[in-house]
Amino acid sequence: MSSVIITIITVGGSILALVILGIIIIGSIRAAKIGGLSKNEKETRTEETRMIQDIYNALPRMEERIEALETILIERGHQNK
Repeated sequence: MSSVIITIITVGGSILALVILGIIIIGSIRAAKIGGLSKNEKETRTEETRMIQDIYNALPRMEERIEALETILIERGHQNK
């Protein structure tokens, strides 16, 4: 009786392993056909990257302007006293 149970478990495990392997193979084939990102997603990422670079490049100028404004406000504060 125990050999029957062992056989059923072994066959069931083999079938489950084949199903999982098939799902992995089908998923890999679909991923290879699609090629990752669509053209629209690539354009969106490119645009986002460009915007982030523009912001990063503009930060030093903004910092200089803020320092200039702080200087003006400090000078006005000293003049009012």
